[in-house]
Amino acid sequence: MKFMKKKKGSTRVLSTGNEAIGTAAIKAGCKFYAGYPITPQNELIAFMAKNMREKGRAFVQAESEVAAINMVFGSSAAGVRAMTSSSSPGISLKQEGISYLAGCQLPALIVNVQRGGPGLGNIGPSQSDYFQAVKGGGHGDYRLIVLAPSSVQECFDFTLLAFDLADKYRNPAMLLLDAFIGQMAEPLVLSGQRIAHGVKKEWALTGAKGRKANVIRSLFLGEGYLEKWNLSLQKKYKEIEKKEKRWETLNCEESEILFVSYGISSRIARGAAKILREQHNINAGLFRPKTLFPYPYKELRQAAREKKAVFVFELSYGQMVEDVRLALEGEAAVHFYGRAGGEVFTPEGIASFVKKKMK
Repeated sequence: MKFMKKKKGSTRVLSTGNEAIGTAAIKAGCKFYAGYPITPQNELIAFMAKNMREKGRAFVQAESEVAAINMVFGSSAAGVRAMTSSSSPGISLKQEGISYLAGCQLPALIVNVQRGGPGLGNIGPSQSDYFQAVKGGGHGDYRLIVLAPSSVQECFDFTLLAFDLADKYRNPAMLLLDAFIGQMAEPLVLSGQRIAHGVKKEWALTGAKGRKANVIRSLFLGEGYLEKWNLSLQKKYKEIEKKEKRWETLNCEESEILFVSYGISSRIARGAAKILREQHNINAGLFRPKTLFPYPYKELRQAAREKKAVFVFELSYGQMVEDVRLALEGEAAVHFYGRAGGEVFTPEGIASFVKKKMK
């Protein structure tokens, strides 16, 4: 991280996305980090190894991804802000622990800097973990709060937000990004004030001297108990869906067609929209979901109203596109263009695809 020009009350630095997440986590009051090295998130674990210890906080390079997520579970149960990070196959190994966090209503931050898959794949950028993050990669009926940054600044801002939302709803939150967003460097504005690190957690396991003992569990064996617990979780997810949707629109009202994409794909789509407008007289708007759960279904449907067509761009072979089709309920034609395996489309490639479909 390289310091640049200072502004009153803030500092402007040159940072990668991975470093921005680490900076924000420390600013948010993260007291415990556990992780295991894997590209392309190694800059984050290296940043936390250095800076958490300098701040007198706990950093553990665990013996495995499974160990790391269970350490986060224990730390969260004790009432501290805790996080872990990994990349696609490492996140797969954490799925049982993530389900346990959700089942016990424990807040935590999980960062997935996606790489090409399936299997070990490669270290190129990908968005093929959408289903895993949004539909539930572990067992049971649970949901994560999922935020998708598209810039280094949003890596910082969304990390602060994710910790707050996790605490507010007692639910694990995930930052879903990719190798490009994690490793590219951009200017980042840091606020001058330290961020408060959450309210007192009356439910935490901090010792029961002088008070009734707290119990945190996800095992309910009595008849009807587990269903009752699940219904209470579903009620919470409905509240999250009602209150926490976030999205961005660009030129939607004036456009004849609509692009839908998130993360790095949305940045490439912006370049394609410019090419189409300047060279081919085709006016495209952009709808970018910032939260993948809760997904802004209603807002997307409104943005797509009276459009000739909707185009979805993902670094996958079609995952978020299913939510787009659910949102539109057949009211507009949906065209999909994706690449995977660590390969990336270009603005020119998108523009050419759109031109052919518009003919």
